[in-house]
Amino acid sequence: MALLVGFAPLVVFCLFAHLSLHLALWLAFAMAFALSIRVFLDTGRLRLFDAANTFLFGLLALYVAFIEPGLELSWVGLILEIGLLTMTLWSVATRRPFTADYAVALILPEYWRAPRFLRANYWLSWVWAATFAAMAFADGVNLFLHTFTPNQATAIGLVAPAAALIYTWRRGLLIGGRFGGAQP
Repeated sequence: MALLVGFAPLVVFCLFAHLSLHLALWLAFAMAFALSIRVFLDTGRLRLFDAANTFLFGLLALYVAFIEPGLELSWVGLILEIGLLTMTLWSVATRRPFTADYAVALILPEYWRAPRFLRANYWLSWVWAATFAAMAFADGVNLFLHTFTPNQATAIGLVAPAAALIYTWRRGLLIGGRFGGAQP
């Protein structure tokens, strides 16, 4: 599912963040930009999640490089999670669930406005909102209240998106099968 590819910048960030925060931010920004520009050149549209990743990683990369080089990884993670939560909630509030930008690649165009298709994408967007909220909550409790250990916050930061990714993948198979299968 294309949405899973949209998470590639976050995966790159997570893989390199403990090696070098600066490197992780710049690599994630480059990947987010590459994904955004590829889709834009192919379709003439920007997907909200790709644009949000590009903006967040680019802004954080510049901020950490030039303004606050000593910013801790936990703060960067919290900022990313709050940014992605905000983007997700905004997409639902504006009645354009961000997952629909990816799901249209799975189905025939005549189903793009079908109520069941839109409802499925609202569910997916709410699942991701809950995931980003849980991750931000865990990091926030770790940073401000110190009642979670960093390992507990990391566990929530791994389990919540893993569960959401599995749900998204299974839901994507259901959406593709229900609405005419993937387009060529």
